[in-house]
Amino acid sequence: MEADIRHLVANLTDKFGRRITDLRISITDRCNYKCVYCRTGNEGALYGDLPFEDYLRMARVLVGMGISKIRLTGGEPLLRNGVVDFVRELAKLRAQGLMPASSLRPASGAAEAAPFQSAPRDIVRDHSEPLDIALTTNGHLLADLAQPLKAAGLNRVTVSMDAVDPDRFTRITRVPGGYDHVLAGIRSARRAGLWPLKVNCVLMRGFNEDQIIPFGMFAREEGVIVRFIEFMPLEEDRTWTPSTVVTLDEILARMAEYRPLVEIPHARSETARRYRFDDGVGEIGIIAPVSHPFCGHCSRIRITSDGKIRTCLFSVWDHDLHAQMRRGASDEELEDFILGVVQKKEERHHIGEPDFVPASRTMVHIGG
Repeated sequence: MEADIRHLVANLTDKFGRRITDLRISITDRCNYKCVYCRTGNEGALYGDLPFEDYLRMARVLVGMGISKIRLTGGEPLLRNGVVDFVRELAKLRAQGLMPASSLRPASGAAEAAPFQSAPRDIVRDHSEPLDIALTTNGHLLADLAQPLKAAGLNRVTVSMDAVDPDRFTRITRVPGGYDHVLAGIRSARRAGLWPLKVNCVLMRGFNEDQIIPFGMFAREEGVIVRFIEFMPLEEDRTWTPSTVVTLDEILARMAEYRPLVEIPHARSETARRYRFDDGVGEIGIIAPVSHPFCGHCSRIRITSDGKIRTCLFSVWDHDLHAQMRRGASDEELEDFILGVVQKKEERHHIGEPDFVPASRTMVHIGG
């Protein structure tokens, strides 16, 4: 009974009281694009991939601790052979619900096991429900995989796309003809029922900020949610400066030149502020970690392609979960390791501050 209750009461809450419910797993460090703001072209993959069964074990342990959303990232995750089968295995996992701890006390009246330090005393997991499984992709290979992924259990997809002009898109990605592949992938995902279907655009001043209004038009015409992301200092060649950031307020002002926007509610831990156009056709979101940080509501941790936990995009260290597995750690020992790591989660990032220290990995080597 003690082991059963110990398993039930364990959940991921950091020392700032933030519940960790979202997991991002990078399943490869490889990418078939060389976007100029992400990769300099001098470095390819730096870290290896793990067998899918290792990622699956990590996911299973973390889902048992309260993770309810898993997003697959890279690199480019669709480059991995077997990704559809991996999604199918993930879909067999069940997120753990919550109920009052008092309802799980032994009928004999025996004392309960003491909960982990991070577990609220009045709630534990009891019922289960399907995981929310998502994937972030550049979309180049999505057209043929959208329907198989949906059938395997994928719920939704986000496509990274930084221009809606084909020539500009080629200059950004350094892949000729890529725009048509990505547009076909977006349309295939919509037909497959992968929803919400989001298109993410990283904006950089002097580079693609003239795409704001065209993306607003694209959201309305293609029936997708376009999300603009403020440029963060996570690129390989470390050229970021505050002046390159196109801020939330500037995006709103520019879009208002096209059509008025109306803000709509968003979840507390959601990264994007959400807006609809005044006539109700089309939605955009703005992720503004630089001008409007949301660290206080962060519910995420990440696992890199080589099996290390990162508690923040801007972490300066990794926590090697896969090393624990290689040493033969039991699931319970992995839980203890993960709980210790979560207690080290940073309170916030320090972008733009004098004491800012760049992340130990760039975005492509972390997993978006």
